[in-house]
Amino acid sequence: MDRVTCEFFLIRYVPDAVKGEYTNIGVLLREAGREESARVRFTRDWSRVRCMDADADLALFEALEGEIETRLRLGAADNKPMIGVIQDTFSNSIQMTDGRACLAENVAAEMDLLMQLYVEPLRSKQPRKRTGRASIAAAMRTHFERAGVWALMRKGIPAALYTLPGDPMKIDCGYRPNGVIKMFHAVSLEGDVEAAKVLAYSAPQLRAGVTRVEGAKLELTAVVEPIRAVSKEDEQKHEFDAESAERYRFGVETMESQQIRVLTINDLARAAQAARVDLRI
Repeated sequence: MDRVTCEFFLIRYVPDAVKGEYTNIGVLLREAGREESARVRFTRDWSRVRCMDADADLALFEALEGEIETRLRLGAADNKPMIGVIQDTFSNSIQMTDGRACLAENVAAEMDLLMQLYVEPLRSKQPRKRTGRASIAAAMRTHFERAGVWALMRKGIPAALYTLPGDPMKIDCGYRPNGVIKMFHAVSLEGDVEAAKVLAYSAPQLRAGVTRVEGAKLELTAVVEPIRAVSKEDEQKHEFDAESAERYRFGVETMESQQIRVLTINDLARAAQAARVDLRI
């Protein structure tokens, strides 16, 4: 297979410029000569940053990632605007290295590799498995990133924009390809079905609010674990498999009764490819 010549930049957090100590927090990667192929990813494990600076403002890091994504999507001519954002926002506490060349099968696979090599903390041989909603949300992001659509999606969409002031719910992500707004939300049926009931309760208000505010229809999708994964977890806790299956079906049927499409993690690759088509990538 022919490999593609790429260039990557490491994004670093330097809390004390005098000491010069740093930790890598992200990667910016692009194909050589193709600015439109550039993408950025920050870590979601901030343990190294917290070890260096317990008071680090992680919300600002996430805001910076979103700003860089926006500038990449708008098609900046080179990386100078992004360096300017870093310098203006954080002075010298966030820095970007010089570009380094690499050969990649594709940008998505190379991004995964670079994050493992330079950014993510080393894992023990038996890492603690992420479960529940966090696991589902991470899987959603991974599939949408690999499809190249994550940067084009809204994240953490406040339900209060469409329901009532004070509504604390935030929908994980979504996009608007035309006259329909498509939103995706991770719902775990592993422990109980309260999250499913909350989303089902909120769906009619969200749908009416989207029509009122955006003048569009809402297609709301809940992403859940496969039923086998839930059964296995409950079996390890010595619970009855039949009980977990009934609880799972109740959660799914409760959401579907409110016109919420329910997908499992196994359906995410297909959903991500559909997003590519919707967004004409």
